[in-house]
Amino acid sequence: MKTKTHQFLKGLISLSLLVVLAAPGRAYDITDRFSINGVGAGVYQYQWADAAADGDIGRGAALFQPEFSLKLTETDEISAVFGFAAGNGLNEVTGFSPAPWAADLEDDVKDINGRNRDYLLTLWYKHTFVFGENHSLGVTGGIIDATAYIDENAFANDEYTQFMNEALVNSSVGFLPSYDIGGAVEWEFGNFDFTVLGMNIGENDDGNSYHYFGGQAACKLSTAMGDGNYRLIIGGTSEDFPDEAGDTEGLFGVTFSFDQEFGDVFGAWIRLGWQEDKAPVDYDALYSGGLNITGRWYNREADNIGLGYAYLKGKNGIDGSQVGEIYWRVVLNDYVAVTADLQYMKDEYDAEETADIDGWIAGVRMTVEF
Repeated sequence: MKTKTHQFLKGLISLSLLVVLAAPGRAYDITDRFSINGVGAGVYQYQWADAAADGDIGRGAALFQPEFSLKLTETDEISAVFGFAAGNGLNEVTGFSPAPWAADLEDDVKDINGRNRDYLLTLWYKHTFVFGENHSLGVTGGIIDATAYIDENAFANDEYTQFMNEALVNSSVGFLPSYDIGGAVEWEFGNFDFTVLGMNIGENDDGNSYHYFGGQAACKLSTAMGDGNYRLIIGGTSEDFPDEAGDTEGLFGVTFSFDQEFGDVFGAWIRLGWQEDKAPVDYDALYSGGLNITGRWYNREADNIGLGYAYLKGKNGIDGSQVGEIYWRVVLNDYVAVTADLQYMKDEYDAEETADIDGWIAGVRMTVEF
């Protein structure tokens, strides 16, 4: 039965990608109010690493995430996103701590957060109060994803079109839950926006249900250099995470996420974060940054090259992890892009009997957006 399901999902993803490639438009506008869009991606990654990291090994995975949107009025919207995937890629076999691809793969879209819910990632209703030009208040409720609202970054926030390693996609110490019951309020006023959200998560790794609260304050600046975004993100949980003494503790973290254009070709970004370590966590600090180089310099404006580095200060037996990544994304048409990706990873451990591991991971990613 498992094999048949696996084959079915592979067929579904392949068929969906073929349909998208043949589509005449970027999105399917079924009516003036109902539309379908989404993303499909396939990846193959191969690692050359120490035996402690499971040595040399390669794996592939594919996924398809359609989104259905219904605009009830100009200020009211319902949205549903589904996730289908075949395989868990290199994530399930590598010995490295950060995942080489921060995507929602086969295991991630089943029994989501212990809710006995498969494939339905988000389902929400949003109402927007419009007060004037560049001044609005949006209120959303339903099954939501915290990463859709906070910890944004123009150059390091999308595992399908930008960096692949999870340490370079979102804050590893920001604790951002996805795909569960919650609500968000977004206030936009000129160049400033403020977001707060709350969620109830079905279970953590210890099987405990918990509450999450997060917020972001952001400022956008447009100068002669280009656009820049500067954000402060905070997040915390209820005290439902067991510590070594058997008590329960909460998690709390702070992250800064900045991105800035420097002309038409170059851009830079940094993400810095810290979290409390009263409850067992793998990392309590993150220092990351990188560059974005558009293809304008060789007359392919839609292409880009990304370079990123992250150092994660370890806890709970991990002394620290380093991640370096470079990718080159080539846009083939309005829907399809292909990315060549190379990562270097190193995990260092506190215990002498636990060997440090390091190695390289090369990958190819094809992404279809519609």
